Amino acid sequence: MSVYQQLVANVLFPLHEKLKGHDTVAVHRALNTSQWLPQDEVLALQLENLQRFLSRIGRTVPYYSKLFNELAFQPESVTSIADLQRLPLLDKATIRAHTDDLKAPGAKGLKRFNTGGSSGEPLIFYLGNERVSHDVAAKRRATRWWGVDIGDPEIVVWGSPIELGAQDRVRLARDALFRTELLSAFEMSQENLQRFVERIVARRPAMLFGYPSSLALIAQFALEHDIAVDALGIKVAFVTSERLYDHQRMVIERAFGCPVANGYGGRDAGFIAHACPEGSLHITAEDMVVEIVDADGNVLPAGESGEIVVTHLYTSEFPFVRYRTGDVGVLASDTCKCGRGLPVLASVEGRTTDFVTAADGTILHGLALIYVLRDMPGVANFRIVQESLERTRVEVVPRDTLTQAMRVEIESGLRARLGESVEIEIDACEEIPREKSGKFRYVLSRVSHQ
Repeated sequence: MSVYQQLVANVLFPLHEKLKGHDTVAVHRALNTSQWLPQDEVLALQLENLQRFLSRIGRTVPYYSKLFNELAFQPESVTSIADLQRLPLLDKATIRAHTDDLKAPGAKGLKRFNTGGSSGEPLIFYLGNERVSHDVAAKRRATRWWGVDIGDPEIVVWGSPIELGAQDRVRLARDALFRTELLSAFEMSQENLQRFVERIVARRPAMLFGYPSSLALIAQFALEHDIAVDALGIKVAFVTSERLYDHQRMVIERAFGCPVANGYGGRDAGFIAHACPEGSLHITAEDMVVEIVDADGNVLPAGESGEIVVTHLYTSEFPFVRYRTGDVGVLASDTCKCGRGLPVLASVEGRTTDFVTAADGTILHGLALIYVLRDMPGVANFRIVQESLERTRVEVVPRDTLTQAMRVEIESGLRARLGESVEIEIDACEEIPREKSGKFRYVLSRVSHQ
């Protein structure tokens, strides 16, 4: 490790977290120890954390105080993870309907967030310092499995807005101090792919982080243009937020000469699982309970496929209890040969976000379009279908009436990204059907960008 990397990891990062009111350093220290416990001890710790969490929200969160009373549910009676099944599943509609009652009175540091809308319905929710501390600590633990750490040079390919506000500029300054460079995944034109490859060559990062689809496009560009990026010292490429396909893993590993580490989680559900060098997707079991349920909400045994449901044990300020992620997965029944006692997700499906192609040929991440509609208060649901380079159709379920002002906002937002000449057809509807799998896709492109 370089002197600067140690300075960042051991001095600047702890100071940064302390100033933000986070307990990240202490949590990370505890997680580093607990990962090596035998699995029965990990699960015993998980149960202890669950009992404490349920007891706390039963006392302090209005929604759960009322719910526990109605169900005659007593947190102190919980003696196994299976007792969670006495509580109902939590979905996005319920959170929307009870947002204020889900906040713990007096909670400090609560900040408003929203999902990207790439899987399931967009959601506005709140995160507190406790939750953020645990998620950052869990991410750092998983990062260190691969021989890299905070302070090592990193390039992040993510959904970053082109126009930056004051807070974004503060974040960029912090990223520069921590040696993290952010590249926008919204615009994957040939010119930008060239620029991205050049930045990677110049930066010589120890790690990459981003959407698997974005890193795969960059890797493919480097291979097709005979640009050598496999001897830069990149140790690992971390991918998340979309399903990682085999062909994406292969092209990323081939181009950059490093392994790909898959991660699963979300801003709403938390840092759920991450791959170790042996290939197992380890659940952050000290911080959360993962259940797999069928279409009727019944919990399924390991080895059977169903919807992933998450209870985050450090969300006391705004609880996520048996939260339906909308994703499909399978729990493994065996442990990993890496020696960690953390349980394993055998597979994860879903969370795919399409790319779309602008009129000039620029490839855009689907989130670039989703962001246009996701926070419009008058929009209850939507789907964007790119029929051709010249025509994009938008299905909108309005909360009340689809006004002319809303139409103008949608049209201008999409044309700004797809091209001013693109025809935007907006259809108001009462309901948008899901796919046969039960999943919902906010963006569907019929235009090939291979």
